Amino acid sequence: MAQNIYDNPDFFAGYSQLPRQVDGLDGAPEWSAIQALLPGLSGKRVADLGCGFGWASRWFRSQRAASVLGFDLSQNMIERARADTEDPAIEYRIADLETLELPEAAFDLVYSALTFHYVQDFGRLIRMIHRALTPGGDLVFTIEHPIFMAAAHPHWTLDEDGRKTWPVNGYSIEGERRTDWFAKGVLKHHRTLATTLNALIGADFALRRIEEFAPTPDQIAAMPGLAEEMERPMMLMVSAFRR
Repeated sequence: MAQNIYDNPDFFAGYSQLPRQVDGLDGAPEWSAIQALLPGLSGKRVADLGCGFGWASRWFRSQRAASVLGFDLSQNMIERARADTEDPAIEYRIADLETLELPEAAFDLVYSALTFHYVQDFGRLIRMIHRALTPGGDLVFTIEHPIFMAAAHPHWTLDEDGRKTWPVNGYSIEGERRTDWFAKGVLKHHRTLATTLNALIGADFALRRIEEFAPTPDQIAAMPGLAEEMERPMMLMVSAFRR
């Protein structure tokens, strides 16, 4: 079973105050870049893996998706998503992505935002998603960039000009990584970029586009704290489809 850190009271309290949770998709700097990767949604059946508070699930319906089925391991997340959603075409379920099994050819789009790096057996998950998609169906997901995970806090140092630098630590050593973020010992699973993409290719996905998100100058002007994200890629964004 995956670590259910989101039901830790301290973690959930801190996480709930992030701009992307207070302001929804408008508080996520990468949202416009994600939209560019998504297919047309009219009439589509969507699975949202790691749906959190349901922001994306509700947006998919606003774009005329036929139905959305959201999954999250956290009871806190699912309760909040249900409380904020008044749409019978959206359903939320508690589920562990390590063991989740979706019906075959039941979805036209599987979407996930910043969740798959919590999953240990990424290969199993991707093969299951492939089966759950209709032929030609889309998979769009974001994860912490592998370089970001291997160069995360608290390992940054200051260079001679006083700028933060992030030495990459053991990038080629895949496996568990723990960090202190709102709570101690948050567990993530580090995989190289090659491992991530080869898992998709091995499951017979075709890659549409790969993006390494960085904030725009306008975003940095509005939120100066984003400037440090120019120093190393923060997020990997992938669009693929079932052959």
